[in-house]
Amino acid sequence: MLKQWICAAVWLCYTALGLPPASAHDLPLDRMMNAFVKIEPRQLDFVVRVPLDLLRGVPFPLAGDHYKLEACGAAIEAALKGLASALQLWDDNVRLVPSSATGQLAPLADRSFEDYDRAIAQVAEPLAPDTVIALEQGYLDVHFVYPISSPKSVFSIKTTIGAELGDYVKLTIRFIPLGEPSRAMMITGASGRVALDPAWYQASLGFVKLGIEHILSGIDHLLFLLCLIIPFRRIATLVPIITAFTVGHSITLIGTAYNMAPIGAWFPPFIEAAIAASIFYMAIENIIGANANQRWIITGLFGLVHGFGFADVLKEQLQFAGSNLLVSLLSFNVGIEIGQLFVLCVFVPALAFLLRGRMAGRMGIIVSSAIIANVAWQWMMQRGETLWQTPWPPLTAPALMTLARWIIALSLAVAAAKLLVKWVERKWPTLGRPVESRIDG
Repeated sequence: MLKQWICAAVWLCYTALGLPPASAHDLPLDRMMNAFVKIEPRQLDFVVRVPLDLLRGVPFPLAGDHYKLEACGAAIEAALKGLASALQLWDDNVRLVPSSATGQLAPLADRSFEDYDRAIAQVAEPLAPDTVIALEQGYLDVHFVYPISSPKSVFSIKTTIGAELGDYVKLTIRFIPLGEPSRAMMITGASGRVALDPAWYQASLGFVKLGIEHILSGIDHLLFLLCLIIPFRRIATLVPIITAFTVGHSITLIGTAYNMAPIGAWFPPFIEAAIAASIFYMAIENIIGANANQRWIITGLFGLVHGFGFADVLKEQLQFAGSNLLVSLLSFNVGIEIGQLFVLCVFVPALAFLLRGRMAGRMGIIVSSAIIANVAWQWMMQRGETLWQTPWPPLTAPALMTLARWIIALSLAVAAAKLLVKWVERKWPTLGRPVESRIDG
């Protein structure tokens, strides 16, 4: 018994330091934890299932190649203390402390955690006497109860289990607010502290930041913006063009979030190839000759394509929007626009510095656009090969309906853009003159 308690103390030290129960060279095979967080008027119930493969440091007694269930009480108590430290919950900014904690081992075949009530019952009921759980082939089910100040507080959670393994160890959470629909999310040790149902302003700030980070780290989107800037290099001319790009990608991004986009393994590689094609087209248009008024329409249409690309990245983050889906989507777009304006303010003076002397006019536009066109062509070939190897889905009735909706939406967008271009050309006939025309004039 003393040996067991010493091992448990060692394991608790590792947990407190944020280290995983499993060794880095001996990674756990079962790395998915499942949990429910339910809010009651005066308490929070946290029920979590942890694979025993993640608890190798806990001294569960063995009888041969399976656990000695009747002697596991002390080990379960040690595991409860460690998990209470590694799985942290907050009521607003106050760290919660459990008022009660119970635990129970469960075999791999048990399916109680498919439902909250069954999960609660599983932890409370003793195991059948003939239950056999092989070494590291089962679960530890835990029920923590936390007193809370109000069911309307903003609750947040953090896991430090396997934190240095990044996204390897995952915690799937079903959050059940009081009187509201449940929501699901998945976090890892690398996620940090995550709000289970953030206030709208918290979600908004988080997604604005995400939008800025995404546009500044997306090399293909940056090259597309560079293609827009090269022939004009006047902020007054470029802001409407880049805003048209934002409007375009906002339409498809929001449509995708509301399940209006095509689905299937073929679609992401198709969009990646189309994004490369959009960069190539813009670069070639720069070489041939570009007009800002006419560029509004093509930039807005390519924005629709880039929106699908943004949505593919964003889909894993929308789980953190809580009940603020539309606010989060709009905030992400605001972040994209802020990032684009920042890029604009950097690229315009940088190009003015680089494209001087003989490179100041047409020559500079052709050379810089040709370099980008070469990069985009390579991407087109690589991504096109991936797309070619991806099986295309059969044309079912739902797929045809989705395609028809997007064709109608695209046609309306083209018509609206043409009307807008004609109005702008009448209002400001010299707005679209490129750099070389202004230099010659």
